[in-house]
Amino acid sequence: MTTLSAPPSPAQAPPQSWTNQWYPVAFLRDLDPARPSPFTLLGEDLVLWWERSSACWQAFSDICPHRLVPLSEGRLNQNGELECPYHGWSFDGTGRCTAIPQALPGSRPSPQRSSCRRHATAEGQGLLFVFAGDPAAAAAVPLPLVPALDEDGGDWLVQDTFRDLPMDALTLLENVLDVSHVPFTHHRTVGRRENAAPVRAQRTSFGPGGFTMLWEEGPRRGKLGSQHTTFVAPGLLWHDLTARGFARILTVVYAVPIRRGECRVFARFPFRFEKKLPALLLRLRPIWLQHLGNHRVLEDDQIFLHWQERALERQGGSANAGRAFFLATPADGYVKALHEWVNRYGGEPFAGQLLPARLDRTALMDRLHSHTDHCRSCGGALQTIRRWRPLLRWLAWIGLGLAVLVHTPAGLITGLLLAGGGLMLGFRCDRWQEQLQRGDGLPPRNQD
Repeated sequence: MTTLSAPPSPAQAPPQSWTNQWYPVAFLRDLDPARPSPFTLLGEDLVLWWERSSACWQAFSDICPHRLVPLSEGRLNQNGELECPYHGWSFDGTGRCTAIPQALPGSRPSPQRSSCRRHATAEGQGLLFVFAGDPAAAAAVPLPLVPALDEDGGDWLVQDTFRDLPMDALTLLENVLDVSHVPFTHHRTVGRRENAAPVRAQRTSFGPGGFTMLWEEGPRRGKLGSQHTTFVAPGLLWHDLTARGFARILTVVYAVPIRRGECRVFARFPFRFEKKLPALLLRLRPIWLQHLGNHRVLEDDQIFLHWQERALERQGGSANAGRAFFLATPADGYVKALHEWVNRYGGEPFAGQLLPARLDRTALMDRLHSHTDHCRSCGGALQTIRRWRPLLRWLAWIGLGLAVLVHTPAGLITGLLLAGGGLMLGFRCDRWQEQLQRGDGLPPRNQD
């Protein structure tokens, strides 16, 4: 059941630099137009649903004006409207209540009191965006899109993933900006310790809207080329790298604040390859298998970042980051720039609110609720594996029976192949099922 969050007090409400913004809330391919979906943005519970008459996605506050239950637990009725699960009140895309089954004939309930609060929505680059501020102001604020993805006909191969993370959006942004951690934290996933080197990055622009950085040498001791970094306040950043003779590669991250101590990351990895074969090979891999690899990378640092932000909170938070951290090298220029932006222009999205209690390792490794339940590809794969796993057991038993009961060489070989194939596929399915639900908490960097 959806838990309704209490609205923040005025003293704790996010500053305008966070509220008057567009945020992605889902990849369009993961949304089901046949049912409402919940999402929490800046502490406010929302319900996302597809309005058939206007053929567009709507976002309402996830609370029925009648008895305050979550509308995300309801359904889309035969008229294509959002219906409350408690008493059947129905709402159209404007938030207007269109039906009250309990109303007396001729009665006219107050339109203001019976309406839902509606948020502005928009689509762009495969994402559904919701405006966190006054819908009337939404048209004046551009969507936070990545310009390069619309250049030259947009001929990119883009690998996408998302996950709800047990950390603030600022902690995630700080981590992704910090390029110098990759060789160590992500050793044996996307980095190698032997590639660690000084990072002489220069700030090339800075202002209320964000900043840009240039790392002229670039990763892997200059073997790949220069890397350009762009931070679009308050929650979008990307690294742009052209690896000579291979591809132009972007690492795009949206950090969407859910509530204090929790955010959703939308990570995009666009490639523009110089040759066709790498793109062909990547397209052959199922999305859910790609996501398992993405989980592995995210979990490399998820545990210690969850701890780190609590250590920073005890020392005064972002406002005191310059003293709490010992930023001793030019590599720390990215982190300095982020906290300078926070302290000069943005503020923290949940200033004045304390972080929740620290989670244990098992909770931090959850993949089922933080991703799989919301991902069309991974959720579908999990259902398929659960459906086929019993059949593979039967296949193994049938094979063993053939090998024992059919006294011919062909029967023996056929039986052993069936038994071996059933056992091997069953073991692989068991492993995939586990990986779709939780991580093992054993980062590859610590396994050598």
